[in-house]
Amino acid sequence: MKLGVSTYSLYKAIQAGEMSVLDVIEWTASAGGEHVEIVPVGYNLYEQEGLAEQIRSKAEAYGIELSNYAVRGNLITDSEESFRAEIERLKREVDMAVRLGVKLVRHDAATHPDISVQHYLAQLPRLADGCREIADYAAGFGITTSIENHGTFLQSSDRVLGLVTTVGRDNFRTTLDVGNFVCVDEDPLAAVKKNAPYASMVHYKDFYIRPEGRGLGGSWFRSTAGRYLLGAVAGYGDLELEEITGVIKNSGYNGYVSIEFEGLEECRSATRLAMDNVRRLWEQA
Repeated sequence: MKLGVSTYSLYKAIQAGEMSVLDVIEWTASAGGEHVEIVPVGYNLYEQEGLAEQIRSKAEAYGIELSNYAVRGNLITDSEESFRAEIERLKREVDMAVRLGVKLVRHDAATHPDISVQHYLAQLPRLADGCREIADYAAGFGITTSIENHGTFLQSSDRVLGLVTTVGRDNFRTTLDVGNFVCVDEDPLAAVKKNAPYASMVHYKDFYIRPEGRGLGGSWFRSTAGRYLLGAVAGYGDLELEEITGVIKNSGYNGYVSIEFEGLEECRSATRLAMDNVRRLWEQA
C-alpha cells in the first residue's frame, strides 16, 4: 500500500491562497506521504500554462509519485452531438494525464436528478459505450480509467459493478471511496466487499452519521433517504474503518490509498491526522 493525499483534501487552503498545488506536493512529502492524487479543485491545469509540467517536476524533486488524475464528467446528454463532445473532452483529460505522467484516471460518468433504477438501466448501454471508448483510448498510453462511487446516480456498489462489467475492459475499473456509499444509504462494509476486487484506486474518508429528524443544519448534508452526514477525519467518524481496511487488504489490493478530507477542521492538521490513522489501521489489519 502507498499512502498519500488527494489535493482535494487541502482545497480550502488552496482556495484561500494559503497553498498552491505545488505546495501540497511538498507538504505531503513532509507529512510522510508517498503519492499525491491530482484533483483540480482550486486550480486549473488548462488556464495556468505549464502547470502540469511544474507538478510533475515538483513531484520528482520531492520523491512523490503522482497516482491518479480525477476529473468531472457526465455522459448523460440531450443529444448525440453533446455525447460525442463529452467523450472527446474526456479523451483530452487522458492527454492531460499523459502530461502529468499518471497511469490512473478517474472520470465521472453520470449526473442526473432522476436516480431511479429504471433510468439507470435505460442509460447503462450508452454510458458503457462512452466509458469503453475512453478506456480504449487510454489503453494506448498504458492508462487505466475508472469511475468512482460518487454522485448518487452511480454511487451504489451494484451500479458501479454494473457499469464496470458492462464496459468489459481490463483497464476500466473503479476508484473505491470507502465513505461515499453512505450518501445513498448503503452499508459501507458490505459495499466495499463487493467493489474491492475491481479497485484501481482507494479513497479513505469518514462521516458522522445521524438519523433523519435531527434537524441539523450548517455543514451537515442529507443522504438520499434523509440521514444527516458530516465529513470527519478518517478514523474519527462512524464508519467501520478497521473492518473495511481488513476487507480491502484481504481482497489483494496493494495500490495507492488517498486521504480525502472534507470536514470542518483545519484541513492540513486534519489530513495529517487522517494519514496517521489510516497508516495505523493498515498496519494492524
